[in-house]
Amino acid sequence: MTNALIESRDRFAAEHPEERVMLNGREWGVVELAGNGPVLLLIPGTLGRGDIFWQQMAALEGRARILSVTYPETGGVAEWTGDLTALLDARGIDNATMLGSSLGGYFAQYIAATHPARVARLIAANTLHDTAPVSQTPPYISDLDAAPIAELRAGFRRGLTAWADTHPDQREMVELLLGEVGGRIPERELRNRLKGIKYAPQLPPVGVPSGNIVTIEGADDPLIPLFMREEVRAVLKPGIAYRFESGGHFPYAVRPELYTAILEEQLGLVSTGSTAWGNAGVRAL
Repeated sequence: MTNALIESRDRFAAEHPEERVMLNGREWGVVELAGNGPVLLLIPGTLGRGDIFWQQMAALEGRARILSVTYPETGGVAEWTGDLTALLDARGIDNATMLGSSLGGYFAQYIAATHPARVARLIAANTLHDTAPVSQTPPYISDLDAAPIAELRAGFRRGLTAWADTHPDQREMVELLLGEVGGRIPERELRNRLKGIKYAPQLPPVGVPSGNIVTIEGADDPLIPLFMREEVRAVLKPGIAYRFESGGHFPYAVRPELYTAILEEQLGLVSTGSTAWGNAGVRAL
């Protein structure tokens, strides 16, 4: 059977291949799309390479300058922060709107706390503010250096397959993510992403004004429970909080047009969609 999402992603990846870039001795992947508009830096979660946001990148191409990154095999949140500020320096970028999802959302909060001048706008998506509760659950509780990679990958497969069983309309998205965890994300990269959460430093206070902070969450997110979502909003005090009533942990893949609408709004771009989020401080669709 064909998978329209995978085919679409693969076409995008062929047209916009990932560049490998050395930053402070670590090799990152970078997908960059030129544009004359605002700068958008996209930071994926554990199960995505830089092209995981391909649907948003394709929709915004030419209207914004976009960089989307793939994590290196070494380092952690603190080290990665220095790497991405070096990336911005190398590309002549003073600051950017930064959207991070899941692990990337925690990472983006850390950048906003330690280098607030580099963050024009923070978009913390489907993420958490405290990694301590997560670090005591599988797979993070395992020895992430010694645990067999097959065991770690199998844990992800079980969770994704269970989600597909209860959400058959999202099977294409699950198949795409199974491909990521099945090998498209190499072993050392995958282990290091898990360690990025397990050993993440505590977040200092974010130095970005609340009016320039946005949160995105999913009411049915199986990985970020309600108390974590509430904590993120309580700490960040976002000017706008978007809530997907459905979409799970990956609304950018499941409901891409609505996700793009958020980015258009936050980047000050003309909306190309037919559905608007409205003007309330808390916006749900």
